Amino acid sequence: MRRDKLHLASFVTPGDVHIASWRQPKLRYERGSDFGMYLDSARILEQAKFDLLLLGDVPANAQDPIEMQSRISKYDMLDPLTVIAALAVTTRSIGLAATGSTTYGEPYHVARRFASIDHLSGGRVAWNLVTTANPTEAWNFSRDEHAAHADRYARAEEFVDVVIGLWESWEEGAFVRDKQSGIYVKPEAIRPLHHRGAHFSVRGPLDIDRTPQGRPVIVQAGSSEPGKNLAARVADVVFTAQQSLAGAQAFYRDLKERVARSGRSPDEAVVVVGMLPVVGDTEEEARRKFDAIQALIHPTVALTKTAELMGNIDLTRYPLDEMLPEQLPTGIGFTSRQQGILDYARRNRMTLRQISALIGGTRGHLPMIGTAASIADTMEQWFTQNAADGFLLFPTSLPEALIEFTETVVPELQSRGLFRTEYEGATLRDNLGVPTPSAAFRTATEG
Repeated sequence: MRRDKLHLASFVTPGDVHIASWRQPKLRYERGSDFGMYLDSARILEQAKFDLLLLGDVPANAQDPIEMQSRISKYDMLDPLTVIAALAVTTRSIGLAATGSTTYGEPYHVARRFASIDHLSGGRVAWNLVTTANPTEAWNFSRDEHAAHADRYARAEEFVDVVIGLWESWEEGAFVRDKQSGIYVKPEAIRPLHHRGAHFSVRGPLDIDRTPQGRPVIVQAGSSEPGKNLAARVADVVFTAQQSLAGAQAFYRDLKERVARSGRSPDEAVVVVGMLPVVGDTEEEARRKFDAIQALIHPTVALTKTAELMGNIDLTRYPLDEMLPEQLPTGIGFTSRQQGILDYARRNRMTLRQISALIGGTRGHLPMIGTAASIADTMEQWFTQNAADGFLLFPTSLPEALIEFTETVVPELQSRGLFRTEYEGATLRDNLGVPTPSAAFRTATEG
């Protein structure tokens, strides 16, 4: 029986929660660019003692068909790093994660910005490392086409090594600021990176002192083979989309084994499963609430979103009221999701229309629809049977669904001794229970 507590995180990005969330009546915030929505959500999650809130980022919306562009709320969102910088000084304990791409960006920018906000927050920041699944982002960054999956991960491997090397630019206690001697920083404690690789040439050091938690937490969500290998080597938190207990257990076991083979303790990587909760006083009420929001999804939006999550393949060639064929083209982007969606559709004998409606709403994550007790039952089962160390919420509205979950499911989890009632420490690493990785990593990646 596990004696540790499960971990909870939540997306708070408009358009990255339920795709029809903006169409619901009686929303507190109509605009995704309203900072009040982010601040309210952060405070609700912090009061409930969540580990982390996460802001996604897709700086592109040039998707076909044009009808899709006119029916989604992703145009109306704020830059995630700007938001977590603001939240860093308006919250006290909750972790703050923002997405940063290794395909469209530079390591020095990522290292400097996340280190700066880690200082602002007192050690509560995480970098959600992505290689970028949306191929249309290339058009906003002076490129004609998106890099291939293998090329993106090759760049990501070097990118993250450079970022970590920059975060390790200074030994602990390097900044003595001795007014008597005139020494501001001990010269022997400066670690220029001198990195030269296939993609980057970065001298360093970073122009910011070591951060309050040693270095920011790294979050990663790739479930492909390269994605899992990268996560095993460097990630402190690993997000995954799983639709069955057996599938989640297999992923959990595989990932933890890879972490051990990389020379780390399996406990150093927290595995968190995505879930879309809908809570009702009865099972029937919860199902009605879920069906009501699902009914708000336009068929074009559902089909396009599902195609994106299956690797940006063309689903319009297949009949809507038939099951998908066993073999589909290899896509780009979310390549690891395709097989899981196909398996779920076949297992439940769902047509393309049915599976696209479900996937369009849940983004391929686990729907948990029921009472607070039944949802807690499922979470407890997955946690105690080593399918997850915690869960990432995709709420159906912000902040309304967060209020509902934190006022019903969280107390149920706490009453069972599964979730904290107070934060364990001051930093995100303290609360996740993950150590600051050894500075030996820095030496291993020099050269």
